[in-house]
Amino acid sequence: MTLATESLREEILEGLAGNPPTLPPKLFYDDVGARLFEEITTVPEYYPTRTELGILREHLPEMARRLGPEVVVVEFGSGSGRKTQLLLEALEHPAAYIPVDIAREQLKAVAARMDRDFPALRVLPLAADYTRPFQLPDPGPGSGPPLLFFPGSTVGNFEPPDAEAFLRQARESMGPGAALLMGVDLVKPGEVLEPAYDDARGVTAAFNRNALVNLNRLLGTDFVPEAFLHRAVWNAHASRIEMHLVADREQVVRVPPGPGEAFPTRFLFRRGEHIVTEHSYKYTPAKVEALTAAAGWQMVESWTDPRGWFAVVLAVATPDQGSPPSSSR
Repeated sequence: MTLATESLREEILEGLAGNPPTLPPKLFYDDVGARLFEEITTVPEYYPTRTELGILREHLPEMARRLGPEVVVVEFGSGSGRKTQLLLEALEHPAAYIPVDIAREQLKAVAARMDRDFPALRVLPLAADYTRPFQLPDPGPGSGPPLLFFPGSTVGNFEPPDAEAFLRQARESMGPGAALLMGVDLVKPGEVLEPAYDDARGVTAAFNRNALVNLNRLLGTDFVPEAFLHRAVWNAHASRIEMHLVADREQVVRVPPGPGEAFPTRFLFRRGEHIVTEHSYKYTPAKVEALTAAAGWQMVESWTDPRGWFAVVLAVATPDQGSPPSSSR
């Protein structure tokens, strides 16, 4: 068992022992999960992708002017690269593109496409879990300031204290002069949110259950994915969508033993018991500003769609970490 596998095993054991049991959202994103998520972005109920794309298409010229030339674009979670393509086309002579993703096949495909479409651009893909420490590759000579491109409201998948810690760590990793261009899903009615995470075609349900398929592959657990039902609930008090896998029959799940252990760890799931696989937090504009400030980023501008459903925010790393900055807007 490798160190990475043992670390994941410990994370899974801790999560499944919780009340309620949890699994980390990163389990969604093997290569199958990455393809399923791209399919989710095309279903009628799922508004975030097309709404964010609309904001980018309208406002990227202004964003690019603010960012300036020779930017090094670092993207955590490259996905299909559609939004990145628009960004790179808008920027003035971007120096390098560093996509960081856990889904290796999708990462290779995106890097190859960017290599083809932007011949003068240095493309430096990195297969890594960006929620854990890693070393960014050197973008090479003549590079300008780094830009962390973090679209898709992925920041909402972190618990709020973890989101702050993650953005603070990202700020420190990017270094002085860094900028942040981040998508954030905003609070809206539950009748809009719940269908977006429980589409009629069942693509999100397949995506959710695939986390168990991936876990079985990675650790040798024996979940029966088809024995779990998908459920998505809007928790207005906590301002989050909660995704669950609900057991529709009793089953015992075994996690293989680790180093020095003789027996597997067993977890009993009775019918109706659930595992939380994701919290997707929705923010108000004021909470977006408070989050970025607490993490050492100063908001420069925020762009939204006409309905106010989604925001793309631009922030810069503050030089002094002593006290949270106030917004310049």
